[in-house]
Order: sequence, then C-alpha cells, then structure tokens
Amino acid sequence: MRYSFLVALVMMLSFAFAMPGTVCARKKTSETDLVVLASKHKYNPNPVEKQVRSRTRTRVVQLAGDSKSKPENSSEADTLDIRNKLSSKSVYLMDASTGESIYTHSPDEPAQPASTIKVLTGLLAIKYLTGNELVEVSRRASQMPSSKIYLEPGKSYNANDLINAVLLSSANDASVALAEKIAGSEKSFAKLMNHKAQILGATNTVCKNSTGLTSKGQVSTARDLAQIFAKAMDNKEFAERMAKVKVRTRFGKVLRNHNKALWEVDGAEGGKTGYTKAARQTYVGKFKRGDVELVVAVLGSETMWDDVRTLVEYGFARKGMGLDPSSSVASNDKDSEFDLPAEQQAMLVADDQMKISKL
Repeated sequence: MRYSFLVALVMMLSFAFAMPGTVCARKKTSETDLVVLASKHKYNPNPVEKQVRSRTRTRVVQLAGDSKSKPENSSEADTLDIRNKLSSKSVYLMDASTGESIYTHSPDEPAQPASTIKVLTGLLAIKYLTGNELVEVSRRASQMPSSKIYLEPGKSYNANDLINAVLLSSANDASVALAEKIAGSEKSFAKLMNHKAQILGATNTVCKNSTGLTSKGQVSTARDLAQIFAKAMDNKEFAERMAKVKVRTRFGKVLRNHNKALWEVDGAEGGKTGYTKAARQTYVGKFKRGDVELVVAVLGSETMWDDVRTLVEYGFARKGMGLDPSSSVASNDKDSEFDLPAEQQAMLVADDQMKISKL
C-alpha cells in the first residue's frame, strides 16, 4: 500500500515538473516560428526560390513602368512610330476590299500629283479606244518634255503601244497624242478626266492636262488618288497592263515599267510613279497578299520607295499578313534600290525627266 502510494506520488511529481517545460517548449517554438516569418534577415529561401521571386518583382515593376510611359491605345503608338519613318507630306493607306483607311496623314491636302494623274489618262484611253486604232501625233504632242518616247510629228502609232507607253513608261508625248485623239484637244480631254474623277469619288481632284506636268490649279490628294487607283484596278485590262514589268511594241521597242515595287515589294500588283520639282515624288499602287488587298498613295515624298515599303508592310501587319520571311523580297538584297541614298532614289523615280528610246 505504502509502495503503491510512493509510486503514485513519484509519477505525480514527474508530471508536474514536465508540464512547465512542455508549455515553455511549445511557446518557444511558436515564438521562433513568428520570428522566422517576420524577419528578412533570418528568412533564407533556397537559391531557385529566391531567383523566381526576384524575377517576379522585377517584372511587376516593368509592367507598371510600361503602363505609364506608353499610350493606352497600342495603335496610337504604332501610328506615331510609322509617322517618324515617312518623308511624304500626304499619305493614304486603305484596305481595297472594304474601303477602310488603315493609316492617313494629311490625306485631303491638295497637291500637284505629277504623273500619277496619268492613271486617269490611261483609264480613259482604254475606255474610248480598242487599242487597234492608229493615232497621229501632232507637233505639240511631239514637243512634250521628258519623260517621253520621242514620237515623230505627223506619224501614226498604234493606240495599244501608246497606252502602254503612258501607263508603264509615263510618256508625256503619248499622253497628249491619246488625249487629242479622244477629245480633239488636251484641254477638252482634261474635262473628261475631271468628270471621271468625280464619278470615281475623287472630289478634290482637278485636272488641267493629261500628263501631270506642273500646271496652275491642277491638284489631287492622297485619298483621291487611292480611290481612283482602287477602282481603276477593277478594270481587268487596266490591271493587266499595270502588272507588266516590260512590254515590246509592235515595232520591237521595249517599254519598261517605272513601278519598281513590282519586283521590290512582295504582293505588288500595279502602280504609277510621278515626279516634278513642284510635286516631288508621288506614287499610287496596289498590293495583295492572301485575301488582303491594300492601296497606298503618297504625295510630296523625298524617299518614296522607302515610304511605300514601310506603309505596305505596316498595312499587311495590321491585317495579319506580314512579309513571308522565305520570299525573295524579304531577303533584303543589298543591291535593292530601297537602300540607295535619297538623292539617288529621286533619280530612279524622276519619270518626268527620263529618256526612252523611240517606238
């Protein structure tokens, strides 16, 4: 009995002494956990975890900075960026299928169109002539300044050859010869051009001659030229002519297309260049990749080919049809005329000053 009592007493005393230690131990452990979680000095994650956390913090800071520095509208940033790359005073880039404008800069600013106005000359010639007619050349037509094909006064030429000379080689003498054949005089033909422009929706275009040579009061806009060309390319015969790199006349002479975009820009289907001192470099053309069709018009450019390529790539990128990296154009050949200095590019597009061999 006494022995049992002593055993029970010993067990009670042992339990009593053990309880404070256990409580203290738990308390100490709890305090230690709190310290570890709160103290950056004692929190040492493994290197991988630390690296991940570091990247996360950095990325959050970058995103916050981006949201403050960039315009809310990403297309606005793109527009600002492309504008800085262009030298053209007026620009109109449109989706030819929908008529939607993709990019514009002063699209309705009146300016001298130079030889881009010959789009109307060629379109009217296709409308009023079969191409088989003989066109007699007046002295006035033969005396037109370059660009020209040196038609001889009093001699008759095939209308088909003259139309190609206008649209591909931008020949001023051929333009006047066709105008006189169709309307009796260039002045009367200019009225037909104005009427056609109105029908095509080019309400800010005024034609004074068939050539685009500088004339007081003769103006167009980038928007008008784009609309004219988009609708002109719906004419199958017109489009087929514009797509030719070169053609041979019935007398064996070769007419070369001034539109170098045909072999420099992927998807080019046709276009018309222009240049005078007053107008500077001008251009209107159509491009197609997949189901996307673009028309671009520029006026008052100093680096026309660069501007055209920039606008075309921008337009197709906006439509999800960027340049195919495997294409020959994408290879960016070092001999490309786009890489030439501005003054040399001007020589290549100065189609109002070029000489072409006689028909």
